[in-house]
Amino acid sequence: MELLDPTSEISPIRRARKAPPDKIAGLTVGLLDISKPRGNIFLDRIEERLTEKGVAVKRYKKPTFTRPAPNDLSQKIASEVDLVIEGLAD
Repeated sequence: MELLDPTSEISPIRRARKAPPDKIAGLTVGLLDISKPRGNIFLDRIEERLTEKGVAVKRYKKPTFTRPAPNDLSQKIASEVDLVIEGLAD
């Protein structure tokens, strides 16, 4: 499988795919709203399902869907959570 980076990097960096965790119990999951219409509705439901299972959830939101997440937001997310679900919707 080949994964393509959707950003406009001039020289894309090849990254090995990180193995998914065996379980999410005990992990903190970040939910990233990219600011597209109705993405928050999808993430609200995901948050409900995760918290029902006792999973810790942190919410984040990009300022606009037209650009990649600012570096400070990406670094904050990376330092605070174990994995991320990104909400893409219209």
